[in-house]
Amino acid sequence: MALADTSLSSRFSALSPNTQGALWIVVSCVLFSIMQAEVKLLGARLDTFQIAFFRCAFGLIVILPFMAKAGPTVFKTERPLAHLLRGCLGAGAMACGFYSVTHMPLADATAISFAKPLFMIVLAVLFLNEQVRWRRWTATAVGFVGVLIMVRPGSSEIGFAAGVALLGTLFVALVVVVVKKLSTTESPLTILFSFGIISTSIMTIPAILVWQQPTWTEMGMMLAVGALGSAGQACAVKGFKIGEATAVVPFDYSRLIFAGFIGFWLFGDIPGLHTLGGAALIVTSTLYIARREAKLGKKPLRNKTDHHPVVLVGDEKPDTAETKAR
Repeated sequence: MALADTSLSSRFSALSPNTQGALWIVVSCVLFSIMQAEVKLLGARLDTFQIAFFRCAFGLIVILPFMAKAGPTVFKTERPLAHLLRGCLGAGAMACGFYSVTHMPLADATAISFAKPLFMIVLAVLFLNEQVRWRRWTATAVGFVGVLIMVRPGSSEIGFAAGVALLGTLFVALVVVVVKKLSTTESPLTILFSFGIISTSIMTIPAILVWQQPTWTEMGMMLAVGALGSAGQACAVKGFKIGEATAVVPFDYSRLIFAGFIGFWLFGDIPGLHTLGGAALIVTSTLYIARREAKLGKKPLRNKTDHHPVVLVGDEKPDTAETKAR
């Protein structure tokens, strides 16, 4: 067995960095899709706020040993208000994400989450003083058309849940902006710890108001949600660290495939024309934005703070090329 493991490891190491990175991204997509399915199953009986509370609390517990090892300096901050804003936005994004996964087909909720780069284009101009030329504005507009096709304003069938999913995606994009500002002075552990404290505190009262005693099975599933989320984040960060962002970003869209398969297998969900058409426009536009960044002569986004797990709000992928869409 040890010999087989060594052989497998050697073969993996022999692959090109971009291939290794792509494989890590695909593994992360599988883990995130399974985690979303767990959330959807839990949401059949438990409220979104209660699930989000346990997700935040378990995430905080995971961070504590690393905080203790790093020493007291990581507990200090000179920007408490920025940490508070990041915590509020992150908690809101997590609640919106869990609600949309519970009330929508997995493929639909996943596709809407890909609209983050579109929001990042606008936010980069407003808050990061970055320039965007007409080609990327056009791609952004096309992507938002795809969003409208999926959200279907005025449709009572899926409209509200899709709106919540879109709001959560906006919150995630705002988190990226705040973290980019924070990371200039704060350590990653400090940002993670403050998010754990703030998000758990925010979710406590709503969770109490809707509290239902979880069964042992549900407790195990919520632990699994935390473990899958953390493992998915680690794999995604590893993938973006090893491979060039423009090479591995397309593999992130495999989440749509996995979410569609799991949604059909467990819940009988079949993606409709609105989902497929809107997702196609979103994926095409965001891929164009990423490749446009590369053509402008930007350095490959490797080993960058943007791809650190502090950017995540619990269940989202690390920021990619779109973070710097100028």
